[in-house]
Order: sequence, then structure tokens, then C-alpha cells
Amino acid sequence: MSSDAKLKQVAEIMARVAEDTSVPRNIRRAANEAREALLKSGEDPVVRAASAIMILDEISNDPNMPVHTRTTIWNALSILETIRE
Repeated sequence: MSSDAKLKQVAEIMARVAEDTSVPRNIRRAANEAREALLKSGEDPVVRAASAIMILDEISNDPNMPVHTRTTIWNALSILETIRE
């Protein structure tokens, strides 16, 4: 799977998290920020993945995050970790 395909896949996952009303607003906002970072055209895929990882890493330990969302974010992070130069 290409880096662009992985970025699109994770962007779709983040869109689902951002639309989930059972998720606290700050986490939905961060998911949306990560999605925007992933879809930013003109930047290297590694840079886009690193930006999203930074955002998601910051919220992944939020105590208010529902368990299903934490699992989803960990899965997204593991996909992003596979994007290397």
C-alpha cells in the first residue's frame, strides 16, 4: 500500500472520529486537525504523517476518551508509523 493510500485511509478514520458525538469535543477537534494535516497537498507524505502523529499522540492519553476511540486512534497511529522515507 502506498504512503498516499495510507494517509487517505487514516484521514477517513479521523473523519469518523471527528463526527462521533460520543467523543469529547477536544478529541474531535484534534482528530479534525490530524485529518487536515494528512490531506495537506504539496507536503511530503512523511512530514504529513509526522504532523498527524504528533497531534494524535498528544490526545491518545486523554482520560476522557472513550475506549473505542482510543483503540481507533492507536490503530491510526500504527498505520502512520509505517510511513517512512
